[in-house]
Amino acid sequence: MEKQQVLDQAKEKLTPFETGNIVEFIQHLTLKSAMEHPLLIAIFLVFAFYAVVKRSKFVLLFLFAAISIMLLVRYTLSPEMVGGGLTIASTLPFAAGGIVIGGALIYLTFIKND
Repeated sequence: MEKQQVLDQAKEKLTPFETGNIVEFIQHLTLKSAMEHPLLIAIFLVFAFYAVVKRSKFVLLFLFAAISIMLLVRYTLSPEMVGGGLTIASTLPFAAGGIVIGGALIYLTFIKND
């Protein structure tokens, strides 16, 4: 009897992770809600902790790239700018930010020696 209760409790706890629920969550996910979601922030914190403890340059560069690209998209291609179509005013800051991020990654990966 106790085993059945444990299985029922596990089933209730794992219900949000069913494929249908995950697909529905992803379909209604916006960039802003994804960046503010506590699970995503927790995953980045775990990666950051691992990178600092193991001194992994690759993981730190990955975190820098992911976070900076998310911020770049959020602040340059906001819904107000994209709603009116892509114009030079919305594309130029995105392209310049992408070049800066790419340049920083190339510098940190290939040019700067430890």
